[in-house]
Amino acid sequence: MVYHIKDASDLEQQLSEAGSKLVVIDFFAAWCGPCKFISPKLEELSTVETDVVFLKIDVDECEDLAEAYEISSMPTFIFIKNKKKVDSFSGANADKLKEIVDKLKSA
Repeated sequence: MVYHIKDASDLEQQLSEAGSKLVVIDFFAAWCGPCKFISPKLEELSTVETDVVFLKIDVDECEDLAEAYEISSMPTFIFIKNKKKVDSFSGANADKLKEIVDKLKSA
């Protein structure tokens, strides 16, 4: 399941609850075509990778978070472990997303 973040305190709570699990954050916009393309792939990955936490942040609803993570294009995926950013990439590349999840979840 992919959880939609409402605000900064919601994100902080989700990161705390994740503990040492890998967290994948999808920064997206409702009007973004590539975001719409990758969204079902992210949902599908979240059902397979049950030991990974998947979050979505709408850059228009949470501008402060988009700014804090220096998001300049959508979709951008940020990978976090133990509350620290460990990787990121931009673009609707489902294969790359899965590859990075596979690499980081057991790291």
